[in-house]
Amino acid sequence: MLLTDDAPLVTPAADPAFLRDILHGLSQQPKATPPIWFYDRRGSELFEAITQLPEYYPTQTETALLASHGADFATAVGRGRAVVEFGAGSARKTPHLLRAIDPCAYVPIDISGDYLLASSAALEMAFPGLTVLPLVGDFNAALTLPTAIGGMARLGFFPGSTIGNLEPDGAVDLLRAMRRLLGDDAMLMIGMDRVKDSDRMIAAYDDAAGVTAAFNRNLLARINHELEGDIPLDAFVHRAVWNDDKARIEMHLEAVKPLRFKVAGQDFSMEAGETIHTESSHKYGPRDSRLLLRSGHWEPVREWTDDEGLFSLILAQAA
Repeated sequence: MLLTDDAPLVTPAADPAFLRDILHGLSQQPKATPPIWFYDRRGSELFEAITQLPEYYPTQTETALLASHGADFATAVGRGRAVVEFGAGSARKTPHLLRAIDPCAYVPIDISGDYLLASSAALEMAFPGLTVLPLVGDFNAALTLPTAIGGMARLGFFPGSTIGNLEPDGAVDLLRAMRRLLGDDAMLMIGMDRVKDSDRMIAAYDDAAGVTAAFNRNLLARINHELEGDIPLDAFVHRAVWNDDKARIEMHLEAVKPLRFKVAGQDFSMEAGETIHTESSHKYGPRDSRLLLRSGHWEPVREWTDDEGLFSLILAQAA
């Protein structure tokens, strides 16, 4: 597997960006890795299971909003746009939007190729008259949309409060990149999780069944498999904590004992209690969300929120 004595130990199919991000993240103090690398096929399956847990209110609440406001969407968005979904995953919530606005094309984007193609095939069966154009890629990187939707007005769809996984400056950068990609006549429908009781938020990221813990530890299994790591999986526990100062839930993998391990031939060590920060999920109040969108060159035009104020769907137009 080695090209030279100095080349890192990786499987032939290893993603160079995955290798770079993991080696960089494990070399930092404190250690941190980008959440995008959760989503190999197993990670995508585990996240889908998380969205169906009783504690995980974001998916339940957002799905209910999408299911109940179809007439509003049709009026506000109009029909015949091309829908571009960022981080489509299983696209389980998407049919509610597609039925409401009757788009001319659907472009789901996701980094997990096999998972994306499977969900796209299912949508093609459910909507036989819809042109479905899956695009395998990282929505945080430069993308080129299919030429088939050139000239079409577009609606970006970014559900799940995925925007909260980014630091505020990164979130603004991504919104601006979406604005450039989608064009001057574009609209954006985005889900944002709201600040609420911290116990309820922590429970959503540390469920009783341990599915989120398995999802978090799967990152280590992926590192071992793809980057020739020897990380002892049983030496880490899942932690979810509320950081009130930064208004975010943080997920960590905490070492339960002193450790030494290798990844791609490089040595790493951790003390007991030291963590790898694997994900942040920022929560936004109503003013915060509007400020964020405007900073990203989007002007909010409509907002839908559940009765408890847990979650918001916001429709914005290109500014």
